[in-house]
Amino acid sequence: MDFSFSENQLMYLDTVRKFVKNEITPHILEMEKAHSFPWSIINKAWEMGIINLCIPESVKGFEIDTISSALIIEEISYGDTGISTSAMCNDLANIVISQHGTEEQKELFLRPFVEKPLLASFCLTEPGAGSDNSMMTTFIAKKDDGTYVLNGSKCFITNASYASQYTVLCKVGKPTSNFMACVIIPVEHITAADIPDIGNSTREIQVPTGGKIVIGKPEDKLGQRLSNTASVTFEDVIIHPNQIIGDRRFGFKYIIDVLDFARPMVAAIGLGLAKRAFALTLNYTRERKQFGQRICDLPVARDMLTTMWKKVELAEMALLRATCKIQEKATDAGIYASLAKNTAAEAAVFCSTEGLHLHGGYGFTTDYEISKLSRDAHIIDIYEGVREVQNMIIGREIV
Repeated sequence: MDFSFSENQLMYLDTVRKFVKNEITPHILEMEKAHSFPWSIINKAWEMGIINLCIPESVKGFEIDTISSALIIEEISYGDTGISTSAMCNDLANIVISQHGTEEQKELFLRPFVEKPLLASFCLTEPGAGSDNSMMTTFIAKKDDGTYVLNGSKCFITNASYASQYTVLCKVGKPTSNFMACVIIPVEHITAADIPDIGNSTREIQVPTGGKIVIGKPEDKLGQRLSNTASVTFEDVIIHPNQIIGDRRFGFKYIIDVLDFARPMVAAIGLGLAKRAFALTLNYTRERKQFGQRICDLPVARDMLTTMWKKVELAEMALLRATCKIQEKATDAGIYASLAKNTAAEAAVFCSTEGLHLHGGYGFTTDYEISKLSRDAHIIDIYEGVREVQNMIIGREIV
């Protein structure tokens, strides 16, 4: 494996680092306390071309490889993982179109994201079906005229309140079916000018093809407060055949493909947070003195800083291995995607928790960013498959 980056990758890194340094980190505590959706950051990221990373060259005019995508997401996450989660969700929702859609579907469903700073939602999780996707009950039923009708509810859906398009995984025929489909539902385009901030309001969408989508009140979360999360209910939404991606029986395969792509991207989010937590803690312990010397010079503190550094480095190596596997379409990419996700999540939780501890009482106040990072980190260990699910995948593959 070659750990050196190409000229393009170095350019991306430099561009995103400057963006984060100028636009996010100086204002992050103020932005998080305001708890308003960061449209201005999303819009600037769109103008710079550092979101919608999965859209193919045939639509976007240029293509960003998997490794570069992970590097970009990591750097945005160094600024804030809520912002990077909202940005990455566009790829989570649209990668299935890029991978399995027809050329007509790619043009129809991906082109709008090139033309405007729009957001998408990936609708998989349900109240009774978290890690066990076979328990989902949202389904499409075929009508006599050849169209389908979609009914069901999803929960914990990123970007739900602001989405202009929903990618929905559902059962086929009835809620107990063994087959799953992936359907795309474009709705009226929403930008910052249309809904600057949803607040605690719900949203009801009349779908152009028929039926409606009801978006619940945004979740009041422990962390990642700059990312929008809400429930989504589909009521008699009419689906035309060209809105179904690939084979309507292969939805489970498409879920696996999406998650194999998404897990390294979540690893990149975790790595960005872990690096930020480590950097803040290192700087604090260099400046703060106790017992007549810098905290970083105390053996117990230095041991902890060393452990933090090792976890960051291991997470970075796991991430690069996983993205290389995915980029070369290796048959064992899935196990490395799970490894990267777990390793980076562990680094994020450990570095933010121990970083807060090394900040002492100051770390427990909201005036210090480390307290925010500690709250943000826990979801990285949960979304796109909790650590136990990743271990199940790894265990299944190695035996």
